[in-house]
Amino acid sequence: MKKILINNIILLPYFIVLKIRHYLYDNAILKSRKFDIPIISIGNIAIGGTGKTPHTEYFIKQLMPTHKVAILSRGYGRKSRGFHLVQTDSTVREVGDEPLQMKRKFVDVVVAVCEKRVKGIEMLLALPEEVRPTVVILDDAFQHRRITPSKNILLVDYNNMLESDTLFPFGRLRDLPEQKRRADMVIVTKCPGEISPEERFIREQHLKLSKNQQLAFTTLKYGDPQSVFEGADRRYIYSKYAILITAVANPRPLQYQLLSDYKIIEKLNFRDHHNFTKGEIRMINRKLAKWPKAVIFTTEKDAQRMMEKTKFSQTVRERLFYIPIEVAFVNENAEIL
Repeated sequence: MKKILINNIILLPYFIVLKIRHYLYDNAILKSRKFDIPIISIGNIAIGGTGKTPHTEYFIKQLMPTHKVAILSRGYGRKSRGFHLVQTDSTVREVGDEPLQMKRKFVDVVVAVCEKRVKGIEMLLALPEEVRPTVVILDDAFQHRRITPSKNILLVDYNNMLESDTLFPFGRLRDLPEQKRRADMVIVTKCPGEISPEERFIREQHLKLSKNQQLAFTTLKYGDPQSVFEGADRRYIYSKYAILITAVANPRPLQYQLLSDYKIIEKLNFRDHHNFTKGEIRMINRKLAKWPKAVIFTTEKDAQRMMEKTKFSQTVRERLFYIPIEVAFVNENAEIL
C-alpha cells in the first residue's frame, strides 16, 4: 500500500498535465485540424505490443481496391527529421523499421514519415494527382490530438486490459484509460481463436463503452518462415531446435507460437526497435556458433534492421528467418469506411 501511494504521488504532475491537455482539446481551446479526405487513426494507450503494424496492414488491404491509400508515421527510431517519402531501398536510419516494412510489403502504397502530423498530411495532399491519396492512415496516433480523424481506432491487448494497469513508468499506460471514450472503434487484439458470447459480454462490460462505439476482436495468424538474407538454407526450418532473437515490446506471442514445433534453446531479447551494434552482432555470432543445427527466428520488424547489417556470420545468415504475422477478426469483419 505504501509503494502504491508513493507511485501515485510521483505520477501526480504527469496526471495533471494529461488532464489539462485533454480539457483544452475537448473544449476547443487548443485547435484540432480537420481535412477534406478520410483520416483514420490507429493507436493505443499502452506502450507498444498491441499490434499496430499488422492492424494497419489489414486496413491497407481492405482499402486498396477502392482508394489511393497513404500511411503517415512518425518513423519511430529514425535519425532523420522532417517529411520523407519511404522507398523500398530506404534505410531504417532514414525512415524507421515499421514504415519500411509496410513499404516493402505494399510497394504501390505511399508511405511517409513526419514527426509533425499536420505538416505530413499537407505534404501528402500536395503530391501529384496520380499518387495523391484519397485516404490517409495515421499509424500510432491515438495520443495525437492536433488532427481530428474521421475514424479513431483504439487497440487494447486481450492480456493487458486498461483498467488493470497504471501510468508509465510504474505501468504500461502512456495516457489515461478514460480516453478510450474518444475511440470510434475499440479492437481487443491478440485474442484466442474463438470468443464465446459470454467472454465478449465480459469484455464489453469491462471496457464500459458507449452505444456509439464499435467493439471488435482480432487474433494473430502466423505465416510461413521467410529468409532474412538471400541464400538462406530452408532445410534449417525443419530442425527440432530454434533460437529466438527479438527487439519488440512483447516477444511472448511469437515464442508461444514456435513452441508447438520447436524446442527454444536460446532467447535473446532486446528493447523495442533496438539497433544492433557491431559488438552485439559479434556476440550473437559467437553465441549461436554453439548451436550449428538450430534454426534462428526473428520478427518481421526486426528483420528490417537485421538485413542492413553486414557483420552477421555466414552461418547465421544461412539460418535466419522471420515469421510474418497478420490479423484476422474473430467471428466478424470490420469496415472502417
